[in-house]
Amino acid sequence: MNKQSALPEIKMEEFSYELPLEQIAFEPTEQRDGSRLLVYKDGQITHSQYKDLAIHLPQYAQLVFNNTRVIAARLKFKKHTGGGIEIFLLEPENGNYENLYRLGKTRWKCLVGGSKKWKKNEALSLEINGDAATTVVFARSIEKHETYCLIEFEWNEEITFSDVLLKAGFIPLPPYIKRENTEADKTRYQTVYAKQEGSVAAPTAGLHFTETIFSSLKKKDINHSFLTLHVGAGTFKPVTTSTIADHAMHEEYFEVTMEAVATLADVTKMIVAVGTTSLRTIESLYWIGLSLMHNKEKINLNALHLNQWDHFEWSEIETPESPLVFQFLLRQMKLQNVTTLNGHTGICITPGYSFKVVRALITNFHQPQSTLLLLIAAIVGKRWKDVYENALLNRYRFLSYGDGSILFLDK
Repeated sequence: MNKQSALPEIKMEEFSYELPLEQIAFEPTEQRDGSRLLVYKDGQITHSQYKDLAIHLPQYAQLVFNNTRVIAARLKFKKHTGGGIEIFLLEPENGNYENLYRLGKTRWKCLVGGSKKWKKNEALSLEINGDAATTVVFARSIEKHETYCLIEFEWNEEITFSDVLLKAGFIPLPPYIKRENTEADKTRYQTVYAKQEGSVAAPTAGLHFTETIFSSLKKKDINHSFLTLHVGAGTFKPVTTSTIADHAMHEEYFEVTMEAVATLADVTKMIVAVGTTSLRTIESLYWIGLSLMHNKEKINLNALHLNQWDHFEWSEIETPESPLVFQFLLRQMKLQNVTTLNGHTGICITPGYSFKVVRALITNFHQPQSTLLLLIAAIVGKRWKDVYENALLNRYRFLSYGDGSILFLDK
């Protein structure tokens, strides 16, 4: 089957709305859990706050969070003539985020501001003044590709690349926030549970959560688990094609532990994704698991991969309930002594998509004509317009530092 020909004719112009500048959140709220929460359930819209989230969830629900940590991906280098060039890290050359802990040298795919001013074989430099010594970091352009430059970084101290970024880098705020970083951004553009370094953008639905919220969820026997998806700069990539079928989705690296897979395999759990990144990872893992179930002679749990439209391969086939797929993955992990599944996903979820695992999504309000807005429409159908119009009318704050919503799939 030609997967692309099976796509519904989805025109991006149908997923537009007017977003007033004054309703874009350029700064975080004073208190994380003081953000407002729109609740969409059984076709009804109500209003609440994040600190009261537990009220709106059923007992024994299972929340799944993305514990990725944003790295200081913006580095400001100097030419020998004194001019400045900014380098924006995208991902390690080989997709292995262990490169963050390399000593002395590493290669990354990057965006380069003012790359035309950077002569071939010219080394850029950056100095980090420490207590005992000055660390000098050099950057050399190895290859130029259509969508990125491959850059080699080399430094003269026995510190990891992660330490280099911590000392010299800047947190990459969303491109529409046109201001310099503040001290508050270092903590407020991270979730309180951020752990695995690698993202260049925050999983923003999680920015609202606090220990107070986790305590209130626990009192109601609402549990949570973590997975990792390193959010790439492609999350802000606009859709420039007239239809979604012609849009090339960015791919992102994920890791899911055996413990998290076991949670997804539990038939008693109602899975609630905290953020679109968690949702995309969970649903991707279902399709990957299903594919492995149908190719049992080639079960390789290393470097898993899901393309943008791979799920359309199963559009005309009856698929099993999600716990069965995750129980299969769990058995295979134990047989092969694999503790963590990892890979890349480029899944694009559009209206008409049949959700296999997730029954509700906690998320912020997204930009017009974006792939994330299509995902919202996949959950609530044509009512997405009502949800967004209601949020605008009630003065909700939009985008990364804004308010959020919890959207339940119709029963």
